[in-house]
Amino acid sequence: MGVTEDLADDLARDVIKAIEATGDELIITEVQKILGATSQTAEEAFLTAVRVRRANIKARAYLIEKLKRAKIAKDAAEAKGESGGA
Repeated sequence: MGVTEDLADDLARDVIKAIEATGDELIITEVQKILGATSQTAEEAFLTAVRVRRANIKARAYLIEKLKRAKIAKDAAEAKGESGGA
């Protein structure tokens, strides 16, 4: 990545952590305004990094939940097989 993307990604990470800590989604908008007032390129890179990171977080949460459910179903099936055969 270039300097702009690296800085925007670092900022996006910090903003996402701040949102998790405070629950204040408006932090994104406020940071966007600050960046947009000085650099449209930085603003766009920041918003892209936030969207990509948040999408990744949601996708990972989905994957983890899917795997948990598959393990529960597998364990239940194995338990039925063990108790049904005795």
